[in-house]
Amino acid sequence: MNGVRSSTVDQVVTRSARRTPGRTAVRYASRVWTYEALDTAVGTAAAVLTADHGLRPGDRVASYAHNSDVYLIAYLACARAGLVHVPVNQNLTGEDLAYILAQSGSSLVLTDPGLAGRVPAGRPVRALRDAPGSLLDALDDPRPFTPGQAPGADDLAQLLYTSGTTAQPKGAMMTHGALVHEYVSAITALDLRATDRPVHSLPLYHSAQMHVFLLPYLAVGAENTILDAPDADRIFDLVEAGQADSLFAPPTVWIGLANHPDFATRDLGALRKAYYGASIMPVPVLERLRERLPDLAFYNCFGQSEIGPLATVLGPGEHEGRMDSCGRPVLFVEAKVVDEEGREVPHGTAGEVVYRSPQLCRGYWDKPEETAEAFRDGWFHSGDLAVRDAEGYFTVVDRVKDVINSGGVLVASRQVEDALYTHPAVAETAVVGLPDERWIEAVTAVVVLRGEATEEELIAHARRRLAHFKAPKKVLFVDGLPRNASGKILKRELRDRFSAPLT
Repeated sequence: MNGVRSSTVDQVVTRSARRTPGRTAVRYASRVWTYEALDTAVGTAAAVLTADHGLRPGDRVASYAHNSDVYLIAYLACARAGLVHVPVNQNLTGEDLAYILAQSGSSLVLTDPGLAGRVPAGRPVRALRDAPGSLLDALDDPRPFTPGQAPGADDLAQLLYTSGTTAQPKGAMMTHGALVHEYVSAITALDLRATDRPVHSLPLYHSAQMHVFLLPYLAVGAENTILDAPDADRIFDLVEAGQADSLFAPPTVWIGLANHPDFATRDLGALRKAYYGASIMPVPVLERLRERLPDLAFYNCFGQSEIGPLATVLGPGEHEGRMDSCGRPVLFVEAKVVDEEGREVPHGTAGEVVYRSPQLCRGYWDKPEETAEAFRDGWFHSGDLAVRDAEGYFTVVDRVKDVINSGGVLVASRQVEDALYTHPAVAETAVVGLPDERWIEAVTAVVVLRGEATEEELIAHARRRLAHFKAPKKVLFVDGLPRNASGKILKRELRDRFSAPLT
């Protein structure tokens, strides 16, 4: 009865294969997979992982690799075989990589040949592609697969490690049921359709690209293109060729696209849906994008790894008058804003966002104390500071840990960043609090320029738009901001880099 009544991640593709077997499911480089071929490949890969490597339900399998069609197949194969998939940031090396592999207890590492040398010695490795005996090669010889114990909705599908922007990464335990609920939420809130032609260019190890877009789009039977990276020229080519009309990217990538020399001249009229998320989109940047592409429908996606990761959406018809909002909760999410005692605060009052949802993770892998701290009083505590208005729209003020205590007054870094983005010479900025004898924390702007501007000029510009206590006390100029592969700016690294101990 378990397989009859429950819904699992791999069944998302199986259902689409039965509904539209000959339809193109995935394009990657020169390879094209129909839904039927993709479903067959998933079964073969599941047979390979279990038979060739002796893996059993519940074993963890790490994927430490770049984007590819085989990366997707490996994830779905793990789901079909009851294995727990562990996506690993392909930029991690040394102790960071060793920590996740050891903490997760991964029995096998699926990787690219160019990355295999980074894997700690003694760990079993198999190439996904581009090497003799790779998983891709094994797909040439289809094998039947029948699981001895079919996974159910309550079984683990993935250990989704948090980005680690403020602390050591934790493995969010995502069940099949939680992810399937999240896929349905994404489909309904983001208007995903079988007729869409999405391009997936962000790392597939990251929950947003995989779980908010690629898997939900496979569920509805769309034609998907996977790219190695968000290459502006390649994306523009696909749009002009009619092979892409939907794109998700974090604000840093949208900024890069908007600043690209060809952005103003390429024919991008076929692009119909623009999704952004993973970090806060500066309002001035969004306004510039909408001015260039007035018919493009923008969706703001907000959430975090622990909830699958989609929690709220601001749709294209909801931006007017609330462009800084992240929208309202999606289908399977309940959210509220609370104070430090867990009491719900009045509308318009800042507090921490907490969630209840079947999309939520079961807790953190082998971290009972962190799990108990995050899940309190029947709610998951997000660490995000936000306000909720009377119509139910949420606006994120900051991460709780990124709020700056300047002279005993709390300053939200996002508000300062939005003010600086209105200056034409500012390409990117991140505002942090640095230790200061007088102010406790000095509001400090770290800025990447695209024109000429001095520190004094930018401080004066901010003061014309903000209360003086919110304006930066100093401005530091850099060539680029540190960020993870999903585009999220790593403010912790900026604080560590520029902080000097108080004497």
